[in-house]
Amino acid sequence: MPDISLTTLALLCLAALAAGWIDAVVGGGGLLLLPALLLGLPHLPAAQILGTNKAVAIVGTSGAAVTYARKAPVRVGTAVRIGLAALAGSMGGAFFAAGISSEVLRPVIMVVLLGVAGFVMFRPSFGTRPEGAERPPLTRARIATAIVVVGGGIGFYDGLFGPGTGTFLVLALTAVLHLDLVTASATAKIVNVCTNAGALAMFAYQGHVMWLLAAVMAVFNLAGGMVGARMALRKGSEFVRGVLLVVVFSLVAKLAFDQWA
Repeated sequence: MPDISLTTLALLCLAALAAGWIDAVVGGGGLLLLPALLLGLPHLPAAQILGTNKAVAIVGTSGAAVTYARKAPVRVGTAVRIGLAALAGSMGGAFFAAGISSEVLRPVIMVVLLGVAGFVMFRPSFGTRPEGAERPPLTRARIATAIVVVGGGIGFYDGLFGPGTGTFLVLALTAVLHLDLVTASATAKIVNVCTNAGALAMFAYQGHVMWLLAAVMAVFNLAGGMVGARMALRKGSEFVRGVLLVVVFSLVAKLAFDQWA
C-alpha cells in the first residue's frame, strides 16, 4: 500500500464505486477511475497507476459480467470468442502505439463520438426492442463480423489509444449483432474481462500492480458493478441509452480537455 492519507483512500474508494456502476451500465468507468488514481497518487509512476487500475477494474467487470450472465440472454461462448479477438487486437494496437501521436487521434475520436451521440439521439429505437418481439437470430456472418470488427478492431483501438473502449463495444455490439442495449452491455462486460485479463497479466509480470490498494478499491468497484448491472437489467434499454449519452458527451469533453487545455 502506498503512503496515502485516509481521506485520499476514501475518495479513491468512492471513485472505484462510481466507476464500477458506470462501467456495468454502459462502459466508460475508466473515465473516472484512472483520473482519480492519477490525481490521488501523483508521485507514482504511470505504469503503476495503469496496472493498479486494471487490477481494480477487472474485479468490478467480472462481477457485472456474472450478474448479467445469470439474468440477461447472453451467449457466453460468442462473447468469449469476441473477447479473445479483442485481446489479440489490443496486443497489436499496443505494438503500434509508440509510433502514433495521441494528439492526432483525439480529434478523430471526438468526431466519431459526436456522430454516434447524434445517431443515438435521433434514432430512439436504436438498441431497443418492442415488448414481446423476438430476438433476431445470430447468423454465422454476423458472429464472424463481430469477432473481426468488434473484437479485433476495438481491441486494436484499446491497445493503441484506449479511452471509451467499453462504450464503443456496447455501440458496436448493438449495431453488428442487433442486440438491445442491455444485452450489448452484458456481452461487452465479458469481452472486457478478456481484454483486462491480458493487460493485467502483463502489468503483473512487470511488477506494476499495487495489490493491497487494488484489493481495497476492488471491493467498492465490485459493489458498484453489481448494482449497476442490476439497475440496467431492471430499468431496461431506455435507462442504458440515457447513461450512454451522458458517458459519450463526458468522454468528448475529456478528450477535448486533454487536446487543448
